[in-house]
Amino acid sequence: MTRIVIVFHSGYGHTKRAAEHVRKGAAATGASVDVLEIDAEGNLPEGGWEAIKAADGVIFGSPTYMGGPSWQFKKFADASSKPWYTMDWKGKVAAGFTNSATLNGDKFSTISYLITLAMQHKMLWTGSGMHPSNAKAHGRDDLNHLGGYSGLLVTSPSDASVDEMIPGDLRTAEAFGKNVAEVVKSVKG
Repeated sequence: MTRIVIVFHSGYGHTKRAAEHVRKGAAATGASVDVLEIDAEGNLPEGGWEAIKAADGVIFGSPTYMGGPSWQFKKFADASSKPWYTMDWKGKVAAGFTNSATLNGDKFSTISYLITLAMQHKMLWTGSGMHPSNAKAHGRDDLNHLGGYSGLLVTSPSDASVDEMIPGDLRTAEAFGKNVAEVVKSVKG
């Protein structure tokens, strides 16, 4: 069975909801999907490191704060130097997603950080796998309206509750999860 781990930090719950939709899309392919939430102190739950080591694919997620990942995600990334040293994640498929309050919000800086983390670990990066909805007829509820190729981009307005997240972004999260799982399956053979 294909095993995927989603490891993420969420400051206010919006990135967590995006992670749940990524999980839903990946699980729809029949993959086994574990969700590991980095806590407020930047730590993985019990057994988290082992789950990542056993996975075929890893999806990283972080909100974009001040043009980069949250410090909690960065603490996790810095702590990954131990599996980096032994190349525990080498050859695994990696992907990533981020959420911020504005349409741009320097989200690509966070995606670039996630790509760099994956490259440091000699992982194989895959992006969103979908074209953007960028014609005049398209709107915020269409798939990949934010045009993320390198990873999933989600926007949660600063005054929006978790329940008010953009439905199109959540559907895009599911499509992203499905795409990543399909890539992991194709690489795994």
